[in-house]
Amino acid sequence: MNLTDKAIDIKGKKYVLVSDRVLYFNENYPNGSIQTERITIENMEIFKATVYPDVNTPQRLFTWYSQAVWWDWYINKTSALENAETSAVGRALAFMWIWVID
Repeated sequence: MNLTDKAIDIKGKKYVLVSDRVLYFNENYPNGSIQTERITIENMEIFKATVYPDVNTPQRLFTWYSQAVWWDWYINKTSALENAETSAVGRALAFMWIWVID
């Protein structure tokens, strides 16, 4: 999969959807793993995403947190949980440079 072919235009900038980044990761890192951990504090959903390119090398990892507050924003009225997890995974993958458009 070529991420350049998957890029979409959002407000004049090229963007690769997190779903496409996950597909790319799975195709190119068959021994890798993406793990998420959910933390809920009152009406806030927090996710920690950890990406392991190779589970046999657990000390090499990429981590990111994301948060979303229920009813705080349009999408969070119904999907704060999904929004927070997707953002955390997308940013952890970006640390691996799985987002770059050539």
